[in-house]
Amino acid sequence: MITLEVRRRAFLTPGFASVTLGGPAVRNLDVVGDDQAVRLFFPREGQSALRMPTASNEAWMAQLLLLPKAVRPWVRNLTIRRARPADDEVDIEFALHGDSPMSSWVRRAEPGDPAGIFDIGTTYRLPEYAEGRLLVGDETALPAILSILESTPRSLATVVHLEVAAAADVRSLDVPAGVRVHWSSRDDSGLPPGASVLESVRRAPLPPGRFYTWVAGESRLATSVRRHLVNDCGVSKRDISFIGYWRLGRSTPG
Repeated sequence: MITLEVRRRAFLTPGFASVTLGGPAVRNLDVVGDDQAVRLFFPREGQSALRMPTASNEAWMAQLLLLPKAVRPWVRNLTIRRARPADDEVDIEFALHGDSPMSSWVRRAEPGDPAGIFDIGTTYRLPEYAEGRLLVGDETALPAILSILESTPRSLATVVHLEVAAAADVRSLDVPAGVRVHWSSRDDSGLPPGASVLESVRRAPLPPGRFYTWVAGESRLATSVRRHLVNDCGVSKRDISFIGYWRLGRSTPG
């Protein structure tokens, strides 16, 4: 359990913001992969301090839920966008959704505000045999995919499918010629999260040769992409990593 404080906040697009957390305890974070995930603890509105769990194992959840709401922090799963141990800083990007507890905290965050993180590891595992790569995600997976694109071999043939809530959140990416990026946005389509990017995957050509797939975002998106690749395209299950970051209609415990 690592306690830090807000150093900076910046709005990147109408639907995304970046918060830089810092402090000497960043040196205790062992960043082992490009999609390094953490549990982020932050105070509820009106709380002046952050009360973190003390257990650095699965007992943290029980500790959290036993706390009265007057002192219990919010907790959400996020991906570290960039880590700078030499500066004692990490950047975390947030997809902002309405007036959710996390989005509201990001909008009111100021330098010096407390926050904490707990490392939960990585899921992106690019095999040595991969001749290509398929990356798929909704807006909650965008920070991880951007980090993966920055940190892995630029010569690897890569197809990327990204969905965001609005066209205004589409970004200009600096990628090599061998990377094809397909953006889709929900805007006012009425489609559920993940539906647009799933259709994009179904329509577009797959990477050449034996490729590795990493897909993350809403739970049904992750399972649907995996089912399509395995059942319709004959891709081996061992070549796919799929992660449900969240589930539509279900709130996060805590």
